Amino acid sequence: MRLAPLGAVTLSGLLGDAVEANRKGRLSHFITDEHSPAIALFAPEIVAGDEEGDWYGEHAGKWLVAATRAAVRAGDDALLARVVRVADYLTEHQDADGYLGNYAPSRRFMVPQPPKPVTWDGAPALRTWDIWTHSYLVLGLLELWKANGNDRHLAAARRIGDLCWQTLTTGGIAITDLGNHFGLSATVLLDPAVELYLATGEQRYLDLARLVIEQAEQEPRNRLLSMALAGADPSEIATGKAYQLLWNLVGLAKLHRATGEEHYLTAVRNIWQAVRAHHLTLGGGPWGGVAHRSREVFNPAGVFSPEAYVETCSTMAWIQLNRELLTILGDAVFAQEIERSAYNDLLGAQAPDGEDWCYYSFPNGRRTHTTYWRCCKSSGAMALEELPAIAYGVTAGGALAVNLLGPSVADVALPNVGKVRLRQETPYPFEGPIRIEVTPASLAYFAIHVRIPDWAEHATVRIGDDSITATPGDYARIERYWTPGDTIIVDLPMPPKLHRAVQRNVQESLAPGGEPVAQEVMRYDFVAITRGPLAYATGLIDGFKRGETVRFVGAPLAVADGETVRLEPEGRAAIVFEPWYRVGGRRDGAWRLTWLGLADDAEAGA
Repeated sequence: MRLAPLGAVTLSGLLGDAVEANRKGRLSHFITDEHSPAIALFAPEIVAGDEEGDWYGEHAGKWLVAATRAAVRAGDDALLARVVRVADYLTEHQDADGYLGNYAPSRRFMVPQPPKPVTWDGAPALRTWDIWTHSYLVLGLLELWKANGNDRHLAAARRIGDLCWQTLTTGGIAITDLGNHFGLSATVLLDPAVELYLATGEQRYLDLARLVIEQAEQEPRNRLLSMALAGADPSEIATGKAYQLLWNLVGLAKLHRATGEEHYLTAVRNIWQAVRAHHLTLGGGPWGGVAHRSREVFNPAGVFSPEAYVETCSTMAWIQLNRELLTILGDAVFAQEIERSAYNDLLGAQAPDGEDWCYYSFPNGRRTHTTYWRCCKSSGAMALEELPAIAYGVTAGGALAVNLLGPSVADVALPNVGKVRLRQETPYPFEGPIRIEVTPASLAYFAIHVRIPDWAEHATVRIGDDSITATPGDYARIERYWTPGDTIIVDLPMPPKLHRAVQRNVQESLAPGGEPVAQEVMRYDFVAITRGPLAYATGLIDGFKRGETVRFVGAPLAVADGETVRLEPEGRAAIVFEPWYRVGGRRDGAWRLTWLGLADDAEAGA
């Protein structure tokens, strides 16, 4: 699937409000010129003494990506001019060898460092995020080059790629020497390496991508490709660090796109399936960190906790991974995962002002807006700017695809047809019909594919008096002659749905004869609610309790009431749930409770 070009889609509704708040807030204020703190880090006098080894340089590249997209999307010439000014400042300070980071000369990724100590996260002896920062700078410079065609930005990105190639070959340094989590935070170079190849067609960048994988395979704890092909759970690869692991998979998917080699795609799909089955919240965010020294790693499959951590950076990487799979395979399931993450764990991490973000979000927990320098504020901004292009696409067969549901307008060119305008008018993601008005320039024959979510049983799709087959989890395909003003009506029933989860511990051992023995020694059952694409939650129970145990007579009863849902347990007043993203008015410090405990005897009644 070819996604819509920048500027072709205007989102409105919840997602439109979020992207506009992002453009007017974070992207317009965090960086304005070379004097902004995130860019001042790259001033020569600051770089000369920077021995710290932290990640703060990443903000420059992330902002270049997100601000460029926002400026093109909205026709914001002032923002685009600021992006060009910042990019020019950075490239003017790029060293002759291609280095464009913020580390002092002795700490740069080209310089051999002391041998790695034995640590839980495979970190180098001296902390470094230098390759990580350069990876984002390459992506940012390439994004700007795609927008304005200025070759100096492409040339700066290429010089970084050339320096990385030299360092990992004749420089005698392996990529896994340069990052923590057994190299995961450096092997993300895979993504920008493939992007350089796609931009230039130059073989050495494809060779660089393959070299990154080859060197990762030499690190026993980070054999990403072979472990994924063998069916490993993501928690078993390196430290299971969710953000870095998912970003590596984005690069691996792009490498498949560049080469057509199927084993890369097989590896990506194996991990994707494991993440989707075992490692997502109801809101679609990758979670982990339970009983682990790192809050940002995948837990083993089967581990559940209502207080699980969702890092906004990981939500961004999950959206990007699904974007890649959508472009490669065109399956509705990838668009649905993007939509679920966007309406829940992404939107729910952003504050309404577009400035503040949560570093961590929790199914059950307090909302906490993070501090100035934290990575997730820039990752959330990047993730939001993915959505307009993903909303619509053109399939390999030339059909117009509606990927994200919600109010929006798209002007997309079709082969042999010309420009077609699609306008969605709908209260979605809340209950109500979706009206899609189709406006070709003149009478034309083509196909439109409308995604039907997998939760939408008994969905109907109509155009005039004609009913269209609507299979949950697939696209409804409509191929006909279209005249300006034709309208598709989509009805998606949205009854509340109850979900169960179990937090349990099983003690396993062997009897004297070698017989396996397993005993469940701890079990807590939970219930939660979704409605349509939205996860639901309540605030503090009765105004002060951080949890509640409920029981039901017969099947649990949840009743929709406008945009809220009432859960009616036995023996107490109804509990009112609303969409998780907005509980507490998205205020710092507000509590959101998704999962309620289920009484020990409730299973018998349910």
